Amino acid sequence: MAEKKTGKKFVQKPKFRNEKKYKTDKTEVKKYNTFGKKKAEKKIVVKSEKSLCPVHGKCGGCQLLDMPYEKQLKQKQKQVNKLLKPYCNTEKIIGMENPFHYRNKVHAVFGHRKDGTVISGIYQQGTHFIVPVDECLIEDKRADAIIRDIRDLLKSFKIKTYNEDTGYGLFRHVLVRTGHHSGQVMVVLVLGSPILPSKNNFVKALRKLHPEITTIILNVNNQKTSMILGEKETVLYGKGYIEDELCGHIFRISSKSFYQVNTVQTEKLYTKAIELASLTGKERVIDAYCGIGTIGLIASDKAKEVISVELNPDAVKDAIVNAKRNGIKNVRFYQNDAGVFMRQMADEGESADVVFMDPPRSGSDEKFLSSVVTLNPKRVVYVSCDPTTLARDLKYLTKHGYSAVTAVPVDMFPATEHVETVCCLHRVNS
Repeated sequence: MAEKKTGKKFVQKPKFRNEKKYKTDKTEVKKYNTFGKKKAEKKIVVKSEKSLCPVHGKCGGCQLLDMPYEKQLKQKQKQVNKLLKPYCNTEKIIGMENPFHYRNKVHAVFGHRKDGTVISGIYQQGTHFIVPVDECLIEDKRADAIIRDIRDLLKSFKIKTYNEDTGYGLFRHVLVRTGHHSGQVMVVLVLGSPILPSKNNFVKALRKLHPEITTIILNVNNQKTSMILGEKETVLYGKGYIEDELCGHIFRISSKSFYQVNTVQTEKLYTKAIELASLTGKERVIDAYCGIGTIGLIASDKAKEVISVELNPDAVKDAIVNAKRNGIKNVRFYQNDAGVFMRQMADEGESADVVFMDPPRSGSDEKFLSSVVTLNPKRVVYVSCDPTTLARDLKYLTKHGYSAVTAVPVDMFPATEHVETVCCLHRVNS
């Protein structure tokens, strides 16, 4: 799945309310009647108590933040049940024990107020208006602290932030990636130019404040674009990547690698996906949209052979390194479009027993799904980050020789409306 940026919500003391508490104000509203005379009406206005987050409603990311967590899960369960009811039963949603500060990837955009004060935060949903943020309830606390201190360092080093309207200024974004198990921390400084004034002193000052940082990268994005990262990078400190553990395997994560943002729930999601694949050690498996190889490498010890396909060349490089790092020899990686690759396999008389597919939020297109049908595997395990597009794709697959067996929702993004779902399909009459 290609991750879609999740919004942010922020506050000092997180806690879920277990019951509804509202303040009700009686407000007198003056209106004009049809005769032009003033008429006083009393209207009851219900105001909810203060949000857990001071910018709730401004950034637009955590739509469900102030909803008790159990209610969030019920709402997501109901949504998946309704969408997938025509195709299969839905098992109980897998939630989090602690649904806060789970994002291991944090992005902050930098700018300044009219008086020159440096600010950092998130774009308001649907705009490029910066909502200033100090702490986010769904982001790693270490990342938020690093971003706050970088903001202060910019002032000390007299570094100007980038202005999207004029194109002037230097400092654009900060991306922080943290290893949930390893504790390693990557900081990516995104600039409009490859020259960072006093870069050695800047790096030294940042590392003094945060010795937990294991690598710092300077990324150059000099284009007028909504993309965060540019193509050119220079490693200022460390190895230029971090490593983390997932389901007992070590993965190398670079600045541009796709890696699920919620490590705790990803382990549950992938474990369930591999369980549904019913691997016996004899299967030939295809990992489509493989990214840095996570699902395929984790499944490799339960399969005879894994063929992993990914279009992004940087991700393929990381995947190959990850296989070597874990001593895995029964996985092969191909840089190609997964749909084209599977159709070529079918044309050459090749076959596969299981296909894992983990597409973007937009789901798969008919061209890709038809390539799955053409290859005709015994089982398809579909990892989806949008039940609406999953339902759409199940409609196609169930009309072309497959039957959906079961679906399991996993709450990968607490406080937001998003829900991940893994669904298993079997070839009819296989």
